[in-house]
Amino acid sequence: MFLSRYLDYTKIKGQLANAITVINLSFGIIAIILIARELSHMSLVFIFLAALFDRFDGMVARHFHSESLFGKELDSLSDLVSFGVAPALLIYMTDLSEMLWVGIAATVFYIVAGAIRLARYNVKEFDGAFYGVPITVAGVLLTLCYFLSPYIGPQFFVIIMVVLGFAMISNIRIAKV
Repeated sequence: MFLSRYLDYTKIKGQLANAITVINLSFGIIAIILIARELSHMSLVFIFLAALFDRFDGMVARHFHSESLFGKELDSLSDLVSFGVAPALLIYMTDLSEMLWVGIAATVFYIVAGAIRLARYNVKEFDGAFYGVPITVAGVLLTLCYFLSPYIGPQFFVIIMVVLGFAMISNIRIAKV
């Protein structure tokens, strides 16, 4: 009886970080659905909640010694949805949709740059620093730019998406905080 409870606790402890990552992913998906339903202002809450949960999944995995390649891949896929697709779609739908092809190009570039950054991170050995701006940081910055919408024209958002995209795929070394 004691052994069965211990095994169950160990399994739960081992999957806690992945559960937090799935919550991050779920919040990203909810944000996208809200954007599609033209409730962009509500999507902000879910993108920021995704960022909060993204902050804790790695900490929990390290704390319980449950880091895994599966968890790393799941985290990257979740980050692509929550901090790549959701913020880019938010800005596209609110500010760039009238620029059709330029807006689409900037949106696609930002998302693809985020995917490249995550793929590069997954295949490199971590040496205590990130190379390129993490997609979580870029996604939160892009989401914060939503508040500038009433004051700034669409050209600014094209520029910021391209700059953030290049920042993610750059070789800028950023120490992990």
